Amino acid sequence: MKTKQAFNPYLPSWEYVPDAEPHIVDGRVYIYGSHDLFNGINFCLGDYVCWSAPVDDLGNWTYHGCIYKREQDPAAPRIRVTNGLAAPDMVQGDDGRFYLYYFMGGTKMISVAVCDTPAGKYEFYGYVKYKDGTPIGKRGEPFQFDPGCLRDDDGRLYLYTGFAFGGNPILLDGSQPTKKGPMFFELDPKDMLTVLSGDELRYMGVLTGDEAKGTPYEAQPFGEASSMRKFNGKYYFIYSSLNSHNLCYAVSDYPDHGFEYGGVLVSCGDVGLPGVPDTNHAHMCTGNTHGSLIEINGNYYIFYHRHSNRKQSSRQACAERIRFEDGKFCQAEMTSCGLNDEPLSGKGKYPAYIACNVYGKSGTRFMSMIKYLKKDNPFLTQKGKDREEGPDQYVANFCTDCTVGFKYFDLRETESIAVTLQGCGKDCAVTVRTKEKGDVVCRIPVESTRDPKSFRGNLPKGLGKKEALYFSVEGKGSFDFLSFELA
Repeated sequence: MKTKQAFNPYLPSWEYVPDAEPHIVDGRVYIYGSHDLFNGINFCLGDYVCWSAPVDDLGNWTYHGCIYKREQDPAAPRIRVTNGLAAPDMVQGDDGRFYLYYFMGGTKMISVAVCDTPAGKYEFYGYVKYKDGTPIGKRGEPFQFDPGCLRDDDGRLYLYTGFAFGGNPILLDGSQPTKKGPMFFELDPKDMLTVLSGDELRYMGVLTGDEAKGTPYEAQPFGEASSMRKFNGKYYFIYSSLNSHNLCYAVSDYPDHGFEYGGVLVSCGDVGLPGVPDTNHAHMCTGNTHGSLIEINGNYYIFYHRHSNRKQSSRQACAERIRFEDGKFCQAEMTSCGLNDEPLSGKGKYPAYIACNVYGKSGTRFMSMIKYLKKDNPFLTQKGKDREEGPDQYVANFCTDCTVGFKYFDLRETESIAVTLQGCGKDCAVTVRTKEKGDVVCRIPVESTRDPKSFRGNLPKGLGKKEALYFSVEGKGSFDFLSFELA
């Protein structure tokens, strides 16, 4: 039974869990992802944590704590900053235990940890290996990275890995990126480690690089983030393309070959949707993204992540309901309501960090590991170092002619709207629109304030059941946008 509305990001604003692989166990959705730190200098610097929610209450997430520490792996390099725990995946074995497959920088191997429960304390188990005991990745193969797992209906166990970006010498650590797309291994379900598919590398036909030219994969060649799901007897391979900001899919009747390009599932900047041709026009500053598909109660959802704090390494978990018709998925739109399955209530107070559109008058950019300049760019951030030490996230540098958008709300009974701000401005007003380039439906005069202060305006009657809200600043000013209230 639903007890809370669901927002994006669906975890608390102080939590940074990107690369999420969702799995259902005993009526709960468990999230297995890497773990960024707020303002971290690199990706994946935290240990693995786990969250879960009931399948019928996707706004009510429970924190299960740290489930696995980096130092538990015997091969863990001494230096963490360039050798974090990257995106994992989980699968249940014949013995009922739960196996966590992961990659750690500096090892070149795919490691495995095991636990008796889906979100308990995992223990190191071993390395995926060939029959002679050599770990995969130790024979000069293309770079092993971001493992994805599938336990098929017949009990066979499959592993998918690969990394096609050639310009990352620190991560590659002397290895070569794959030039033939993701790699495929069938594993022995008895020990969950040993490769049964032979010593010769097998590729799935999800193309990348030069091989993708002149094929349906040319616009979205394989980059990384392998994930496999099976729906209605067909295999759906989810991956992040070399464009990096989007998740794509390919589909086949088989788990290891015959894949045909399907399309884009989601972009972390809505790139590819009408009116958003490229990252310069994106609705959020973009970076990499990673995630997977899941079916919950007959509906399909795409899990992915967004970026915050003006750089790539403070990533947060998001999810959207996605349309699935005749075996094909249609690109999902970034929203604030995500897993809620319906527009948010038109009554109540909402934190500004659930914004799904944040950009300045000069547009957006693809972020790097170095913070971009504030200038006229609003951005998501928080006070405090990390986790609960700081207050909730907010939109900083809410400034002249920027746009901060939220989707969607049922505004049929809503009469007024209030914004809570903190900052400086002269002859300023906050304008509210229900369409990105539409007419102003409310203009709220605001003033400089050292402490958080609310300013209220009236909304017109006759607004609809599914409306967006776009906030902008008129006049010269820069504020922290903390929250808004609908009444």
